[in-house]
Amino acid sequence: MSQVGVTLPFDGLPLHQHREAIERLADAGISEVSTGESNGLDALSPLLLAAAWRPELTLTAAVVSAFTRGPSIMASTAAALAEAAPGRARFGIGAGSDRIVEGWNGIPFTKPYSRVAHTLRVLRATLSGQRASTVAESAAALGIEDFKLGRPPERPPALVVAALGPRMQRLAAAEADGVVLNFLAASDVSTVRDAAAGVDRQLPDPLAVQARVFVVTGEGDPAELAARRMIAAYLSVPVYANFQRWLGRGEQLAEMAEAWDRGDRAKAVEVIPDQVVHDLFLTGSPRDIAPRVRAYLDAGVEIATLGVLPPYGVKASPSDQVDFLCELAAALWSDAVT
Repeated sequence: MSQVGVTLPFDGLPLHQHREAIERLADAGISEVSTGESNGLDALSPLLLAAAWRPELTLTAAVVSAFTRGPSIMASTAAALAEAAPGRARFGIGAGSDRIVEGWNGIPFTKPYSRVAHTLRVLRATLSGQRASTVAESAAALGIEDFKLGRPPERPPALVVAALGPRMQRLAAAEADGVVLNFLAASDVSTVRDAAAGVDRQLPDPLAVQARVFVVTGEGDPAELAARRMIAAYLSVPVYANFQRWLGRGEQLAEMAEAWDRGDRAKAVEVIPDQVVHDLFLTGSPRDIAPRVRAYLDAGVEIATLGVLPPYGVKASPSDQVDFLCELAAALWSDAVT
């Protein structure tokens, strides 16, 4: 069944004050909450609080870098999430980026595909109660000695992979419960589905597709500028730039990349084509945005997780964002019924 979720935490709202927001969103029909790890809070804490406040929510850690946590700590983290939300936990594994892994954590960012693949296999084994030596090649590749999780969960979490290219997507299609995507239009979902077609899937259930959908809570120039600034900042990072090239936007983003590389940030923001902004960001009123969220679900996305930003220069309060999301959920379910 298709779900719509939101990204946590809300900026400007201390974590211990999130309860009211989460309860309002759950009452409005939001059924999933998602976190990540970069330079903010860790991926687990907001989800554990949400699980305590609204036990029916699906919890997604999307995603944890396979480089920044060792395999045994990652298995323990995933097990804790599974215990907090039995049958509703989704643990995302990704490479991260060279900026986060190497620049911020001092860990060499080498062979990201191999790191994710071997971590996925070790997690699959250890979360089911087996020793890491069950997948000896992967344990050796990660440089770990034999390891057995002391408290494997009764219901292991779904293991999902963050994929920004065809090779990682094929890994997800073959060995993961789901794939998590970022910075894509609803029209791109078929490209991702096609990449997974023909892969020899090793699991009984079909691959679930989850996408973070970026929403700006407003319209006009401030909303567009917020979208443009985020596109320039993220799509200048090599892993994201490569993903957009694979999706067919390389030529459209070439001028932006050139301006960014020579240090002209203002020019990079300015030259992003309007079509790219429209494809990757949803702006406008809740009623405007609802059918565009529905387009992701109709294209085959099982969970559309909304990442919410205020218009540039607007200091939106967390309650304003929650109000907007509740209105959006109401419009979305109304559209679904009609």
